[in-house]
Amino acid sequence: MLSPVVHVIGARPNFIKAAPVVAALAERGCAQRIVHTGQHYDERMSTVFFRELSLPEPDVDLGVGSGSHGRQTGALLAALEEEFVATSPRMVVVYGDVNSTLAAALAASKLGIPIAHVEAGLRSFDMTMPEEINRRLTDQLADLCLVTSPEAIGHLANEGVAVDRAHLVGNPMIDTLLAHLDRFDPAAVRGRYGLPERYVAATLHRPANVDDPATAAELVARLHAVADLVDVVIPVHPRSRPTLTAAGLDDHPGLHVRDPLGYVEFVGLVRGAVAAVTDSGGVQEETTILRVPCLTLRPNTERPITITHGTNRLVTVDELVPAVRKVLEQGPPAADAEAPPLWDGRAGARIADVIIRSLGE
Repeated sequence: MLSPVVHVIGARPNFIKAAPVVAALAERGCAQRIVHTGQHYDERMSTVFFRELSLPEPDVDLGVGSGSHGRQTGALLAALEEEFVATSPRMVVVYGDVNSTLAAALAASKLGIPIAHVEAGLRSFDMTMPEEINRRLTDQLADLCLVTSPEAIGHLANEGVAVDRAHLVGNPMIDTLLAHLDRFDPAAVRGRYGLPERYVAATLHRPANVDDPATAAELVARLHAVADLVDVVIPVHPRSRPTLTAAGLDDHPGLHVRDPLGYVEFVGLVRGAVAAVTDSGGVQEETTILRVPCLTLRPNTERPITITHGTNRLVTVDELVPAVRKVLEQGPPAADAEAPPLWDGRAGARIADVIIRSLGE
């Protein structure tokens, strides 16, 4: 029996991206193994996604858990090296830009195992972001750089990645979105949480926004000001909750603080919102297809195509309240705008074809 293609996933966005790739490789008869690193381990941040996305149960859960970047990445590297030595993968497939992705790429590279990086070439050009470090280093190690948007091809070329390593395949996160579109029910979400017809969906977890108490306090004050205009629903990431709670997040009747939601419920929430306020890369992509105005609280984005082809706009904390007010005045954007190239629901199949060709099958 051939050694498997091993998918390394560890955090919420990885599960969404991996689901269509795993399914497409299974259709092609490829032996596979799923390694869950346990970087996200809360049931609402992990287990629920396997159920909702019909992902096969992981073959192994390394249970690494949380920690500082150095401690977590080191633990991941040691555990993944042991896993790869034991299972001898034909190829390791990694997703996105989390610590699990970089650790898997390092471990596989030192063992001489080919690497495929799904979502290669995205760049914020902000080296203060841990994700930017992870994605740049992973792309240098990857044998297959599987690219979601055209500008990423240029970024890889500028960094010396050989042209035959880069493949424009589209966005597997959009495959998952389109496959489940009929399940995203805003009315059901409003009913469950007692929400009005008009609300803003918010999700904020980046260290630059939520780790420093003074910065978090300023952000919470602006969210309260938004809630003076329109109700705000914010599912709070576990790592963000202590600082945001200390800053008074819960102290406004129009601001509905919730635990993390599953994929179907969360996208249903976003789909019914008058706007999304976020620092998440995935939400920028999802709102592009759902045609929901997206206000991204960051000075940069590694997904500029969500601005040129989507509904995304970068805003500062000072610009947030006026930006929400403008969205409320303007109403929803046109629903028939052209999607980014190859964001068509078939990225998983294209990725599978590239991997199969690379393996010589």
